[in-house]
Amino acid sequence: MNTMGIDIGTTSLSIILMDGETGKLKDARTVNHASFIAAAAPFHRIQDPERIMDLLLQVTEEMILKHGQPACIGLTGQMHGVLYTDASGRAVSPLYTWQDGCGGQPLKDGRSAADILKERAGASAPGYGLTTHYYLQMTGQIPESAAGMTTISDYAAMRLCGLTTPVLYTDMAASWGCFDLEKGAFYKEKLAEAGVDTSLLPAVVKSPEVIGTTPAGVPVMCSLGDNQASVLATVRDVRDTVLLNVGTGSQISVITDAYVPCEGSVEIRPFTEGMYLIAGSGLCGGRAYAMLEKFYRELTGSEKACYDLMRTQAEAFLKDYGPDAAWKVCTTFMGTRDDPEARGSIRGISEENFRPGAFTLGLIRGIIEELAEGYEVCCHLTGRRAGKLVGSGNGIRKNPLMVKMAEDIFGMKMQIPVFEEEAACGAALCALAACGRAGSLDEVREKIHYL
Repeated sequence: MNTMGIDIGTTSLSIILMDGETGKLKDARTVNHASFIAAAAPFHRIQDPERIMDLLLQVTEEMILKHGQPACIGLTGQMHGVLYTDASGRAVSPLYTWQDGCGGQPLKDGRSAADILKERAGASAPGYGLTTHYYLQMTGQIPESAAGMTTISDYAAMRLCGLTTPVLYTDMAASWGCFDLEKGAFYKEKLAEAGVDTSLLPAVVKSPEVIGTTPAGVPVMCSLGDNQASVLATVRDVRDTVLLNVGTGSQISVITDAYVPCEGSVEIRPFTEGMYLIAGSGLCGGRAYAMLEKFYRELTGSEKACYDLMRTQAEAFLKDYGPDAAWKVCTTFMGTRDDPEARGSIRGISEENFRPGAFTLGLIRGIIEELAEGYEVCCHLTGRRAGKLVGSGNGIRKNPLMVKMAEDIFGMKMQIPVFEEEAACGAALCALAACGRAGSLDEVREKIHYL
């Protein structure tokens, strides 16, 4: 019995096939979907959903031809983003990603959509689906044929099952903002009072469940948020673990049984089994490291990646001078949820540490320190600290120096799961429970192992 997991990330598409009995991977493909498209305004970050779907259908078909039909399919993907579908269930707009900045642009009264919705209808920020929706509504950019709105991974679920109307699980719905977590529903009255068109909002389900089947009869689970899916594939002890994920963005995550109000860059999200996930997000995260690598290539004139050189120089600087001698790098190069206009900074440069290794080491520490600040807020909100540290994402897996910095800053040994495609594996594991192939998620978590 195999279970399939599909993760539609910001830059890549990961599809895995897992043995549902042992939890071992039987096949995995991760490909860059190269779906970003040019936009009329520089603050937009949009992608072509059909480019993503064509690639997804191609890879899944290849896997099925090789291994046969899976017993179930779970999906996950980038959160916050939104696209519009018509009455037939096909996309009629680009995907406005979580990085899209239109919600922070001033409208006629000088205030942004994010400002208005935060004041009138609850948590909101640029990049959140409902903030983007309100901006597009107010500027007349919602397609006339739009009949619904959804996320990219829920759109994929619709297409796999041939559905015409979107359905979202609460974690994806909540990622759009203006959502009542305790009731599991959008603040429709508040949104309507603020002038938001709520007629396109999708149905919301309160537990991961099967929403349809493929033409071959394979049950498909509604999409999980990538944050929640990553936790499901990496954390065995959900009540005593802090999870660091460093990919294109970065996140710090802890689980709590009780709802606690959050705001700013730390937000509370629905999790499975009636629990909540508190997440602190860095908008730049691993992208900051990629930015530095691009800087190195431009500086050296090299066409080859400079990651090995960067790591070697940083490790040498750390050995000779210690971590405190590194540059002090604030990695908020793309702003924060609280302040989209915030930008990064570099301090602490002297004649003695004017070395490239000091820059690289300082940037790595900056990525981790931003997450550590979010963790301190999580601890204050929950009144407890975690006893275990788990790391995930390519930024962690491919950078031993980042692991060392995280262990030093958090004061714990880091465990790294065997599963490399964490979000896709989390979706596949959750599908086992949702489709009745496993007794519970606790049973599913027994399949998680660490290196």
